[in-house]
Amino acid sequence: MNDDVHEWLLDSDPALRWQVERDLLRRPEDQWQRTRARVATEGFGARLLALQDPDGQWAGGAFFPAGFEFENPEPGQPWTATTWSLNLLREFGLDPSVLGDTGDRIERNSRWEYDDLPYWDGEVDVCINAFTLANGAWLGRDMSGLRDWFPAHQLDDGGWNCEWVEGATRSSVVSTLNGVKGMLDHEIRTGDDTLRQARQRGQEYLLERRLLWRLSDGEPIGPWVDKFAWPFRSFYNALTALDHFRAASLHDGVAPDPRLADAVDVVRAARQSDGTWLQARRHPGAVWFEVDVDGGEPSKWVTFHALRVLGWWDAPSV
Repeated sequence: MNDDVHEWLLDSDPALRWQVERDLLRRPEDQWQRTRARVATEGFGARLLALQDPDGQWAGGAFFPAGFEFENPEPGQPWTATTWSLNLLREFGLDPSVLGDTGDRIERNSRWEYDDLPYWDGEVDVCINAFTLANGAWLGRDMSGLRDWFPAHQLDDGGWNCEWVEGATRSSVVSTLNGVKGMLDHEIRTGDDTLRQARQRGQEYLLERRLLWRLSDGEPIGPWVDKFAWPFRSFYNALTALDHFRAASLHDGVAPDPRLADAVDVVRAARQSDGTWLQARRHPGAVWFEVDVDGGEPSKWVTFHALRVLGWWDAPSV
């Protein structure tokens, strides 16, 4: 069954195929790097690159497209603006050199919709700042100013909450996960471990809840915790959280934390009889183009991430 699923996964866009070759099949580096290079010239990566504005942005905006009607929005967050487009290209594995002087053009031309703040300085939202920290590191920018924002805004319980500016004092699993993901990406790309202590404290906040349960009453943290959908965007579920903890474990050189076992069971239980995982839904909101199947269909991206997480979890301890 695994061989059949692997062949199915290989028959995919270069943005996914190179990751299957590297992380599931352990193909030689020169092979998966050749596939990875195709992201710039074929499929999803090439299509998204072609949609970039001359000023370096996408859709004319930082987090929302130009002209977005905040007073009368359509259902769902639009996923077309600069931050979301950079996120996808980074997750596709695009070589950042392909983007040339994009970072400088964004610095000159892009401002946050919140208070018209400069793009690379970030704003007040934890998730937005985490995406920006990771994207800036990916593009080779000095992100030390925004880097230092995270420990300064870490809450007493160890996590973060995007509503802190509205007075929130208790952390959110969604905000905390997005925060630690951005911090880890920055650390991996730059070698700067300044944020490691803050990141690991944030991870502990999630581990205390075993990724799934509220501390207050032991109930599920949300009805979406076992609903897996790609792109992950800013949403939280057991798979997105485990995907981060896999990367953190490998980077930090530590074994998987036993408190992740419940979340692993949730992912394992969602596997279909043919060895695939289903897409739960497409997140509502405008997109440039679809990069995965509709809800209820077998998803190559969800299946890849699930297999990669289980492979890491099930690997013999060294």
